Amino acid sequence: MLKVLKMYLDTSVPNGYFDDKNLERQRVTKEFWPKLKEYQVFISDTVIYEIKATGEEERKQGLLKLVGSFVSLSSETTEIKTLAEEYITRRVIPAKHIEDAIHIAVATANSLDILVSWNFEHIVKLKTKREVNAINALLGYKQIEIIDPAML
Repeated sequence: MLKVLKMYLDTSVPNGYFDDKNLERQRVTKEFWPKLKEYQVFISDTVIYEIKATGEEERKQGLLKLVGSFVSLSSETTEIKTLAEEYITRRVIPAKHIEDAIHIAVATANSLDILVSWNFEHIVKLKTKREVNAINALLGYKQIEIIDPAML
């Protein structure tokens, strides 16, 4: 029997569903969405917080509805804050983008298999994947696959 993979979505993924400025990203995200039923999908309270900061009410409600059935993990634990700080201290993620480090730390600390993001600047890039997994190995965490929705 195959193990169901555990997947974390950062805020960029549901945002991609409504991205009318990047129609290709929107198309890929909408094609990706039905595939989520093959995974155990997680978000975090950071995702909810970022969605609630959305200015446009209709979009905010659409985003909340889109992620409403996913398990939301806490990003407020000491372990996650310490791990996020480690990614920043080791210059994997810039300090001013702490929430990106938090997304990675939530997925790592909860032993999830995959982190999915549209953030190519700080998250979905070879350097980040390699360095995150090196730090994770050093600290006794399992490796995490970091991909964008198109890769599924």
